[in-house]
This record gives sequence, structure tokens and C-alpha cells, in this order.
Amino acid sequence: MFSNILLPTDFSECSAEAARVAKLLAERFGSRITVLHVLDEPAALDPMFRGDVPLELLRGRMEQFARESMDAFLSAHFQGFTNFDTILASGIPWREIIRKARESAAGLILIGTHGRTGMEHVIFGSTAEKVVRMATCPVLSVRQGGKEFIHP
Repeated sequence: MFSNILLPTDFSECSAEAARVAKLLAERFGSRITVLHVLDEPAALDPMFRGDVPLELLRGRMEQFARESMDAFLSAHFQGFTNFDTILASGIPWREIIRKARESAAGLILIGTHGRTGMEHVIFGSTAEKVVRMATCPVLSVRQGGKEFIHP
């Protein structure tokens, strides 16, 4: 059904739930999963975010943290599952997710959502919402604590 599933992750509990569902779907349909993490480049460029830390040093720290977090995420959620690739990218998260979905010919983007509402949604926006609106392939958003819909 979906030969390639793109799984964007920010390493949160929402992403953990999305990983669980992606793995179930991949096992059921024989799909390959591409696990993607996007370093939020605009945040790194903001002087208020980085303070006096030189930009290259901050980028290096962010990349190291992302690699370590990716390793931990994979070992926690993909134990015994080997049909996946990983990508670390930099940029605006929703744009990079859309770009990587096209480049990898993803048949499905499976993304966790924090389910923010009200003022928190206005301030932080929603990467998942932008991906749903802009993607050219189907998108399945998974919310932490949602009801079980796939039975092993």
C-alpha cells in the first residue's frame, strides 16, 4: 500500500507515538520508513536564542544533539526493525518535510502532533498542520494518547 513512509520526528512523545504507528504500518504492508529530523535553522539564527554563542558552534552542538537524539529514538522505537533510513536536515521543518517526502517518493507522511490549541497554537504554529495542507501525498497525523486504531 505504502512502499515508503516518511516519519518526521522532533524526538517528543508525540513522535514516539507516530513511530509506533509507522512501525505497525510498515510491518503490515512491507513498507520502508525514512525517519527525518529537521534542525530548525531559523531558531539557530535568532540572536535571542543563541545569545553570545558563535553560530558555527551552535550549529555543531545542534547537530551533535540531533545525532545523539536520533540514535536514542531509533533504539527506543525501532528495536528489531531494520527496514528504515535516517535523514538529518536543516531548514524550516515543514518545508523540509515536504521536500524530503518528494525526494524519497514517500507514499505517506506519518507525523505526530502536539494538539496545541488557542494561544499556544497561535504562538508556536503547527508543523503538522502545514504539512497536511502542503503535502502532495497522504498525511496521517497521530496524536499522543489517541485511541488505538491498529491492532497487531
